[in-house]
Amino acid sequence: MNSVFETQKTIREVLLKFLDNYSLEQLNKIPQGFNNNIIWNAAHCIAVQQALVYKLSGLSAMVSKEFILKYSKGAKPEGDVNQDEVDEIKILLSTTLHQTQKDFDDRIFVNFQEYTTSLGNTLRDIHGALEFNNYHEGLHSGVIMSIRKFV
Repeated sequence: MNSVFETQKTIREVLLKFLDNYSLEQLNKIPQGFNNNIIWNAAHCIAVQQALVYKLSGLSAMVSKEFILKYSKGAKPEGDVNQDEVDEIKILLSTTLHQTQKDFDDRIFVNFQEYTTSLGNTLRDIHGALEFNNYHEGLHSGVIMSIRKFV
């Protein structure tokens, strides 16, 4: 599973670079033809990772229910985020990754509720959830790469 966490680490580093290299205005801008913005996509990665890995394992997430709802599938930005929120998201990109790897190494993910994603991929265990999460975060990194051309 080291390669799964190395891949997620790389994706999270890419996301952090986006957040570091764009102004607050650019992070919040929703270009024409898009439903969300750069910061929403980065936070969405955190929310989905927490839901897929922790919630489906019957464990408490490291983020609030409100955070997960605000950035869950189907949600969209309801207003601009401020710099404090951006800073929190940047911290969560690192802390959730490191804590998940520690929790995986400590074998706390003993139960898992099977889940079929909207793409039709059935996640049967924590390994599948972690692997699918990398695909999902890669997908949203690509969305950010598209958005950045218009901000």
